[in-house]
Amino acid sequence: MKRITLLAFLLLTSNIFFAQETKRAIDLDVIQKWNRIRDTKISNDGEHIVWVSTPWKGDAVLKITSKEGEEITSITGGSKADITKGSDFAVFKINPLKDSVRVLKLKKTKKDDMPLSELGIFNLKTKELEKIPRIDSYKVAEKLDGWIAYQVKPIDTKEKKKEKKEEPKKDEVVIKDKKGPKESKDNGFTLMVRNLKTGKTFTRPYVTSYSFAEESDYLVFVTKGKEGDIQAGIYRYNLKDNRQDLLLEAKGDYTQISIKKDGSKIAFLHDTTTNKKETKHYSLYLWEEKGFAKEIINKTQNNLTDGWELSPNEKLTFAEKKDRLYFGTAPIIPEKDTTILDEEISNVDVWHYDEAVLQTVQIAEKKKDLKKAYTAVYHIDKGTAVQLETKEYTGLQLIDEGNSDYVLAVSNWPYAVQTMWEAYPTHNDFYLIDVETGQAKMIKKDCRANPSPSPEGTFLYWYNAMDTSWYTYNIKSGFEYRISNPKTIQVADELNDIPNPPSSYRTIGWLQKDKALLIYDRYDIWKLDPENKVKPIRLTSNGRETSNSYRAIIFNNREDWMKEGIDDSDIMYLKSHNDITRAEGFYSTSLKKENTPKELFAGKFKIGRQIIKAKEADVVIFTKEDFQIFPNLLSSDLRFKNYKQITDANPQQKEFLWGTAELYTWTSLDGRKLEGTLHKPANFDPNKKYPLIVNFYEKSSQNLYSHHIPENGRSTVDYHFYTGNGYIIFNPDVYYKTGYPGEDAFNCVMPGITQLISEGFIDEKAIGAQGHSWGGYQVAYLATRTNLFAAIESGAPVVNMLSAYGGIRWNTGLNRSFQYEHTQSRIGKTIWESPLRYIENSPIFTLDKINTPILIMHNDDDGYVPWWQGIEFFIGLRRMGKPAWLLNYNEADHWPLKEVDKHDFQIRLSQFFNHYLKGAPMPKWMKEGIPAVDKGIDMGYELVK
Repeated sequence: MKRITLLAFLLLTSNIFFAQETKRAIDLDVIQKWNRIRDTKISNDGEHIVWVSTPWKGDAVLKITSKEGEEITSITGGSKADITKGSDFAVFKINPLKDSVRVLKLKKTKKDDMPLSELGIFNLKTKELEKIPRIDSYKVAEKLDGWIAYQVKPIDTKEKKKEKKEEPKKDEVVIKDKKGPKESKDNGFTLMVRNLKTGKTFTRPYVTSYSFAEESDYLVFVTKGKEGDIQAGIYRYNLKDNRQDLLLEAKGDYTQISIKKDGSKIAFLHDTTTNKKETKHYSLYLWEEKGFAKEIINKTQNNLTDGWELSPNEKLTFAEKKDRLYFGTAPIIPEKDTTILDEEISNVDVWHYDEAVLQTVQIAEKKKDLKKAYTAVYHIDKGTAVQLETKEYTGLQLIDEGNSDYVLAVSNWPYAVQTMWEAYPTHNDFYLIDVETGQAKMIKKDCRANPSPSPEGTFLYWYNAMDTSWYTYNIKSGFEYRISNPKTIQVADELNDIPNPPSSYRTIGWLQKDKALLIYDRYDIWKLDPENKVKPIRLTSNGRETSNSYRAIIFNNREDWMKEGIDDSDIMYLKSHNDITRAEGFYSTSLKKENTPKELFAGKFKIGRQIIKAKEADVVIFTKEDFQIFPNLLSSDLRFKNYKQITDANPQQKEFLWGTAELYTWTSLDGRKLEGTLHKPANFDPNKKYPLIVNFYEKSSQNLYSHHIPENGRSTVDYHFYTGNGYIIFNPDVYYKTGYPGEDAFNCVMPGITQLISEGFIDEKAIGAQGHSWGGYQVAYLATRTNLFAAIESGAPVVNMLSAYGGIRWNTGLNRSFQYEHTQSRIGKTIWESPLRYIENSPIFTLDKINTPILIMHNDDDGYVPWWQGIEFFIGLRRMGKPAWLLNYNEADHWPLKEVDKHDFQIRLSQFFNHYLKGAPMPKWMKEGIPAVDKGIDMGYELVK
């Protein structure tokens, strides 16, 4: 019997070993086929889940499953879906297959002849799929059961003749040979409105825009008319009784159409101009149940601000409890003098030392600024308008959704210049503006905070970074309250290590009726009395003691939660993360009093950010993952006990070698206990010597259980590709002090590497490093301090802090000095106060010490780190004859985003490391380079012996 047992054991272990041996290393081409899960939706009744499986390269596949995980249908090319209110239909777009499009592009097919998307309508009850071709647009009524509206692009009858005189397909609009304009984007398409449950349908011609009312049985549409009794204008259609109301019969442009929730009032902007070359000047119209819409503010006589007009760039908003309509105005933009040629105008930017906003920021924000609108209000019951927001303010918020007697405004203008170097938090003055009169009252001066209103509009509240406390302001009484104090609650980031005031741990929101504000500290949830009459209550009693960070789960829409307030009689569900074990889980708690949260589901895994609950059922969709387990969708009830797996997005994973992740600890050179993650190959053998890649940014060990979906990454190594191919990856945490970030990186990273070497499984002659941006700077700095590395890839690094300090972040136009003085670079001083710090932390000044081959990736359209930093690095190394290469992906920003560029980068990165860490032959691009005349023809991937 013992012999049989031993034989069985040997057979079992040999089978496991054989299974591992038959697995293969993942390669970069396979990675492109790896799927992610996107656009997850659950029906209101919780019975159906819709999700999209999206590969890095290839066609997305939309899948519909039951809550038990049974696949109901799969549609290649399907994209983001909506599920009707009654949970009966899924509606989605079906995109043309990419291979078919590619073939047509190779044939130089005209854009107008390329295939168009289809509209898919899947009946969740009968399991039938209907496809509507040539879809242009569609909308699904969120709160009206079964109603959808859509438009299709027509086919000209002349084109149909070329297609073997085929009969039009169902729902395909065909333009007949008749007089009148051709349907198009400008002239409008036929609008089709259907109730998918009842089959009720109607159409309207030449529709240019349409929308459903939010909470009533109405559809509003704009048409250019031209057919039957439908004339150009804007209409309201009652979906319940088939009644149609003409709101305004007029040609021209209609925009910012707003429907009151109950459908009783409709507002819109209208301009009669039909010539595209003419500037539009809008009037504001209001329709109230009967008759026609009235022009309430004329485009030429608005009685608001001289030289201003109505803006088409701000949403029209009805206050639901008060008879008010909020709208936007803006200064009239001077029209260009058409009597002057472009070449007769000097193209010059004038920079002024004392202008509030740096010229580069103005240029970066120009398009946005040209569309800037300033809030005004129309009092419907009084027939009067009041301008509320002016250029004096930098921001404005409605209070209680516009029902309050005031609006909140802030102004940074008095402090704008110093913002250039101070960064965040910005200085602001706070104002309350009377909605009736437009008069403003300053309630707070020079506060480094951004205030918000409570849901009921009783209070304003803000976090003051300078004293790390939360404050409220009672709008009615005018009293200000400090409702938290660092002596009792540490609401500021305890791990803040930049020379700048710490940010807060944020709020959850307000209890209903503005009874209390719920906030976080590092671990726990606190209830604060808004007038500080009651001491703060810690609702979660053991977070800090157990190192569990509790965070509220917002199942659906955070915006609704913030507007309506939180019902403290409800159970609150929490997600937790343990700082020591890295374990995560679900808990439940009461908001009535302090209590210990009840554990529902927890373990050594990571829970995904998105947790979705069905609106009308206790069905929840979530994910859990670790380094080896892909975050597939799981369904459960709110007990989180017997969950079921819904998806299997990457079944091919079992074919490949998969590494492991573990927590690794060591001590820094200055005596600090440190942690990082260590990723080992499958079948790791401690008696073997492995090549090592050190990859880091700042702190990543809290993500021990992150999965790292295989990806041809834009800026970093793929952990599964490298561990599958016999590499070990070390990701160390770095802690910083003010003044010497390069030294801090050295002190933290190098002892971790030397400890790994001492354990015997690292080939000390085959150690590489890789980092991008801030990580790219740090690995470049390490190259000047040690010859331990056999190869380093440094992406978008700042190597010269002196030359970068006075530069510009071109994507925002901001001056770079703030990040050296106050944020990530952590120098903490200006170049005039401490020039040596900038020199000592800059690799450019000690390039002569570098003996490590360097691969640099820096792109010519980088809006974050100036491209010339990579050039300075490369030119310096080139001059000294150091082996160096620079990859520049043309027109790519801080990192390449095109899949073809990312794939190319990963190929070159792997060839670079394989050569220096594994002794593989050099590829041609490294050995000989790629002449500019061969660009795009010869990629140089082939290995040269």
